[in-house]
Amino acid sequence: MGDLGDAVAVRQWCRLAADALGRTRADIDALNVFPVPDGDTGTNLYLTVLAAAEAVDRLPGDTGDTGAAAAWRALAEGALLGARGNSGVILSQILRALAEVLGGGGGLAEALRHASRLADQAVAHPVEGTMLSVLRTVAVACPDGGEAGAVARTVAEHARAALRETTGQLDVLARNGVVDAGAAGLCVVLEALAAVVTGEFPQTYDVPRRAVPSEAGEAGTCEPEDHAGGGGYEVMYLLDADEAAVSELRDSLDALGDSLVVVGGDGLWNVHVHTDDAGPAVEAGIRAGRPHRIRVTYLQAPADRHAHNTGRGVVAVTLGAGLTALFEDHGAQAVRRESGRAPSLDELAGAIVRAGDEVAVLPNDRAVLAVAEAAAQRAREDGVRVAVVPARASAQGLAALAVHDPLRRFDDDVIAMTSAAGATRSGQLETAGEEAVTSVGICHPGDTLGLIEGDVSVIGPDLTDVALRILTGMLSGGGELVTLITGIGAPDGLVEAAQGYLHEHRPDVEVVVYDGGQDRYPLLIGVE
Repeated sequence: MGDLGDAVAVRQWCRLAADALGRTRADIDALNVFPVPDGDTGTNLYLTVLAAAEAVDRLPGDTGDTGAAAAWRALAEGALLGARGNSGVILSQILRALAEVLGGGGGLAEALRHASRLADQAVAHPVEGTMLSVLRTVAVACPDGGEAGAVARTVAEHARAALRETTGQLDVLARNGVVDAGAAGLCVVLEALAAVVTGEFPQTYDVPRRAVPSEAGEAGTCEPEDHAGGGGYEVMYLLDADEAAVSELRDSLDALGDSLVVVGGDGLWNVHVHTDDAGPAVEAGIRAGRPHRIRVTYLQAPADRHAHNTGRGVVAVTLGAGLTALFEDHGAQAVRRESGRAPSLDELAGAIVRAGDEVAVLPNDRAVLAVAEAAAQRAREDGVRVAVVPARASAQGLAALAVHDPLRRFDDDVIAMTSAAGATRSGQLETAGEEAVTSVGICHPGDTLGLIEGDVSVIGPDLTDVALRILTGMLSGGGELVTLITGIGAPDGLVEAAQGYLHEHRPDVEVVVYDGGQDRYPLLIGVE
């Protein structure tokens, strides 16, 4: 069980919440009809929490006696600086409020009440049926005192119940048969918090699907709410200003548009508004103080917004020096990561922006997919047309890169790369670090694990024997080309044994061998 007054628990919550939002991001995006149906609420929440998690990760491992307070401060600052979209800005204010109370030794009930007050104050015109009303319900229901795990469970349960009520609280949600997207994301964050406190980690985080449409709407239709001020542009910026100037700024921006949210304090603010005229919204910030990190996004971008193309590129996330060189030799820009870690959002987004006006991204690992999607979204804000090819392994990424053709239409190129990646089965060998229960039995430290498509299929003491058994399983469904990518831990004779086995049992199969140089997996396998 985790104590939210402990820096380790804060760090764990940030990472778990970011991972959970990364996995549910697309489902939350699909719910997004309010305040505008731009399908990015899940992505914005993920970017916001990821920014908070990365800020906490940058702290030294030992933060001394003030460790928890430092972790909470870093979390709040990271969320404020990295907040994206209407929902992300509101969430950053919620996280700031939690940090102020929990970082000072207060309880969860007090923290949630404080968060509800600050979030309501940050939004110019609070609306029922949103993450604000869900938070308000949770804050009222959360009991003072009591065992920490029981309190955290109560929070998660009441959040889920309040989420279901949002459909009937806001007309645009009822017409589309959805719960509020921002509230769904908040539930995921609170469930991650409950998991850390209780030590009970769910396998999945549920996001309600679109319900059967009412007579007022049709399935798949996203009907935006009507607003008097309305706005075709989303304007966001950080602002250095005192509180008096920000109060005047709120009045000015409220007259210019809607979805106005201003959060922050102590001289640093994050400003968000939807408006038909972005210029005056930025000028209002200049009058109030010093705006920076200004972002203006067209909310209803036409399909041909990025029709121009002055360069096509591929960005590949790689593991190991050999794989990095291999992808670069085949024309990709490589972003190297460490074993067990995804690349940073800033690093990957920057690589995408530098790669060209049209960019295909190869994550090459299941754990990197969510970060790749988030980085792609950030790059799109800079005018880049991006597609993330769902390559979940290095062998799949190589297969996709092999059919890449920069002279094709971008969409056709992405389809071809996606098809090639999907037609490649992936396998890998790794060494168990601890005892665990798998789908094929219990493994012990030092055992060799053979995985196919991410699932453990073979456990054994001998790496070569496990490799041959994995090859047999992967080829049982057919195949014409086997790719073997050796790592640092590959023993002498492994490749020769695999080649000999294939020559004897599957002489029709072509074998390609690369030295990947990865340090966690002695062998990566691809079958096309």
